[in-house]
Amino acid sequence: MKQLSFYLTLLIAIVTFSCSREKSVDIYATTDIHGLLLPYDFTEEKPSDHSMANLAFLKDSIGKDKMILLDNGDILQGDPLVYYYNFVDTISNHIVANILNDLGYDAETVGNHDIETGHRVYDRVRSESRFPLLAANAVDEKTGLPYFEPYTIVKRNGVKVVIFGLITNSVPNWLPVSLYKGIRFENMVETAKKWMPVMQKENPDLIVGLFHSGMGNEKSLASDENSTLAVAVNVPGFDVIFCGHDHELADKKVASISGDSVLLLDGGSRSSYIMHASVKISNKKRNKEISGDLIRMNKIPASRSFSEKYKNISDTIKAYTGRVICFSTRTINSRDAFFGPSAFVDLIHKIQISVSGADISFAAPLSFDATIDSGYLHVSDMFKLYRFENFLYSVKMKGSEIDSYLEHSYGKWMNTMKKSSDYMLEYRLDSDASPLMVNGTARLRNPSYNFDSAYGLEYSVDLTKETGNRINISGLAGGKKFFADSVYVVAVNSYRANGGGGHFDAAGISHEMLPGRLVSSTSWDLRYYMTEWFEAQGKISPVASSGWFVKPEDWVKNARKRESVMLFGNDNK
Repeated sequence: MKQLSFYLTLLIAIVTFSCSREKSVDIYATTDIHGLLLPYDFTEEKPSDHSMANLAFLKDSIGKDKMILLDNGDILQGDPLVYYYNFVDTISNHIVANILNDLGYDAETVGNHDIETGHRVYDRVRSESRFPLLAANAVDEKTGLPYFEPYTIVKRNGVKVVIFGLITNSVPNWLPVSLYKGIRFENMVETAKKWMPVMQKENPDLIVGLFHSGMGNEKSLASDENSTLAVAVNVPGFDVIFCGHDHELADKKVASISGDSVLLLDGGSRSSYIMHASVKISNKKRNKEISGDLIRMNKIPASRSFSEKYKNISDTIKAYTGRVICFSTRTINSRDAFFGPSAFVDLIHKIQISVSGADISFAAPLSFDATIDSGYLHVSDMFKLYRFENFLYSVKMKGSEIDSYLEHSYGKWMNTMKKSSDYMLEYRLDSDASPLMVNGTARLRNPSYNFDSAYGLEYSVDLTKETGNRINISGLAGGKKFFADSVYVVAVNSYRANGGGGHFDAAGISHEMLPGRLVSSTSWDLRYYMTEWFEAQGKISPVASSGWFVKPEDWVKNARKRESVMLFGNDNK
């Protein structure tokens, strides 16, 4: 009897120890990689000290069986490497699926720039991936169910984790329907509320959000592209949420409406950081100790074996991007485009007019700070000139609508100047109303890809006047008259023509009206036609030739000197 009592006591002790034992799991997440998978920047044609090669070293050091590895989307666009496998080599296994499979990723949420590549690309990557692609609010219009997986369950180190994916619901505001035919994008908060009880029935130790959407605010509306904070606050149940899309950095905790703490991590872009959440769970009390940090990729050594494995692919892409397509007699830089007409943007304008045959072109500097040197131009230069895989549209607009469009554009771009010492550009401001400085340079209030200028028009922008009364259009290029009630054909990229940036809304042309204004659209992305155009030219001498200017001209001249340093530092390219 004593022996039986001893064994019972021992069994109870073992069970008690087992139940009280702490469990832990480390979760790592990448976001907005934009094609920077290998330790080489194929656009700038130089090595990179941050890529998936660094992550490969981390995985090998820790051990894949001790970590959960996630990606948060926008990985299929932004670099010649992924462009090549999206549209040039469509037979081989896709490089994104190959690398993420090799690294042992557990899940990926789809981003808006992944959708931008079209069904043929993201459906192909999905079929080749050994992990689920997530997006609960991307709904199949036929079935009413998520087109991708809503969530997945990962078990690691005795911890059961639900990974739940959401994509920004603003995709239809930027992309043509052909790229996501059969899919509708629903509100993030409402979708999370719908799925939370379903996920909780799985009885997980942890519920993790993987949201391709920026932080936003807790009162984000249904139409807001950045709704992560709104979900965290208004949908109790999440322990950790990884977010992205806005290319910002964040590591903070917030309280949901139920009072529970939620860790929020935002990881920048282009493989610069990896987000890390460390979770410890006490079985006895079911307490969770959760902490987060952002790890700089270049602080992790690069894996030599990873780089060697993909060397042949790297050489293939170098040969592709190194192909000579034209000769330029002049160097051009996107920096000029912030202060007036520039050879950089006017080159885009000229190509858009040439390809479309339109009367007028709208275009913006898609690259904040890019230089295309004189001499032989290569395929890689096309990725500097034009960052995105936009299509080219031709749309009908009245003269008065063109005027309102430009008022909106310059309102997002340039400040109202009451005196010569005022700032010319619109900046993010800090607490004392001075431009916010990050790492020694100022940050613009709006992204430069919304700074559309016009080509084919003669006009001035008077910065002493408020937005709405700045633009004075004197005529069409070549001295032809311009009329407010006449209809003109305008060349514009597909992002803008689908409502991106709000320019068409400001012109009184709603998203629903845009299809009726469409004259034509290209079958391929604009970069494809740019490459053809350069090859046909053989030699170019790019100059600023737009017929617009900003006044007062002496104020602008002085402001440019001051603010160039604020924006770009003392490096005067």
